[in-house]
Amino acid sequence: MAQDNDYGLDIHCLMILEQYRENMPVYKKMEEIVHGVLEESLKAQGIYINALETRVKTEKSLAGKLELKGSKYKDITDLTDIVGARVITFYIDEVDKIAALVDKVFDVDWKHSVDKRKVHELNTFGYSSLHYICRIPKERYFDPAMPQLNELRFELQMRTALQHVWATLDHDTGYKSGVEIPHEYLRNMNRLAGILELVDEQFSQMRSEINDYRRKVQSLVSDGHFEQVALDGDTFRSYLQIGPFDNLLHKIAAINQAEIHPSGIMPYLTVLQALGFKTLADIENLIKDYEEDAYELAAYQIAGTDIDIVSSTIALQDLLIVYILENGGGILGLKMVFDKINGESDYNLKRAEQIMDGAKNLKFMNKNNG
Repeated sequence: MAQDNDYGLDIHCLMILEQYRENMPVYKKMEEIVHGVLEESLKAQGIYINALETRVKTEKSLAGKLELKGSKYKDITDLTDIVGARVITFYIDEVDKIAALVDKVFDVDWKHSVDKRKVHELNTFGYSSLHYICRIPKERYFDPAMPQLNELRFELQMRTALQHVWATLDHDTGYKSGVEIPHEYLRNMNRLAGILELVDEQFSQMRSEINDYRRKVQSLVSDGHFEQVALDGDTFRSYLQIGPFDNLLHKIAAINQAEIHPSGIMPYLTVLQALGFKTLADIENLIKDYEEDAYELAAYQIAGTDIDIVSSTIALQDLLIVYILENGGGILGLKMVFDKINGESDYNLKRAEQIMDGAKNLKFMNKNNG
């Protein structure tokens, strides 16, 4: 521990420093409580953040602050940032969501809290965060042996990841050191702050628009308007939630009273796209036009065998196989399916040849020759 005279403080500031030392067990406990409450509350609300940071100001840092402006403070209770917390989000709108959450779990000192995002003039630069001064309410945590836990205040900063980057850069430039910034540098920093702010806003707007799109897709899918829905990762995932292949899947499983083993169907999206499927309506037509033939193929493959487990992908896989065979895709078309699902290998060619050879006598392969 540094000696008091190492800091060069006056008697008043040394008194505050001694109060800090006496309160250290309280500060450490406050940090623990604040971190725990924030972590638990964010998790309960399903809010995913970039980072949650808490700290107790070091004695050296406090001494430096007291040296600069110790006369502002009557005693240690006037310093509201001994215990500090910071929540870093990904999006602007989440800052306000977290602020609303903080208002519920802590007692906010509104008189001393400030939204530094709104305090800059047009001709100044700065990209700041939302600062709340708070107390831990007794209903949240109370220890009669340590009543200061509910009396001392702490500072909570809420900002986006880009705001955090700006704050770090801002601090590194030494802008707050009192040295006047030349006009050309000030102008460039204004521009940089504006760019970061614009990027932050655009990311939030983009996420909002994507979420709106997903909700629209889910509504169109649930209402059966498949022709209006382009085929992509999000729409295919929403489509799978309604179980479009379940009818055929359960019919195939019933051939041998087989158990259905759940497997991911999303990898088949690349196959569908490679075959030229553009909308969910194209998949609906695939099911409608080829379901009976896919069932015939499955019956040929597993009837009379001891297979008692089938993959949940078998329905779509057999639909694609008969689609390729009936539309002249042949062995190379089948190999393409297996290459995209399992990775390229010589085995995929052999498997395609076996399926082609086994299916050539099935009804669906000969119906156009009838």
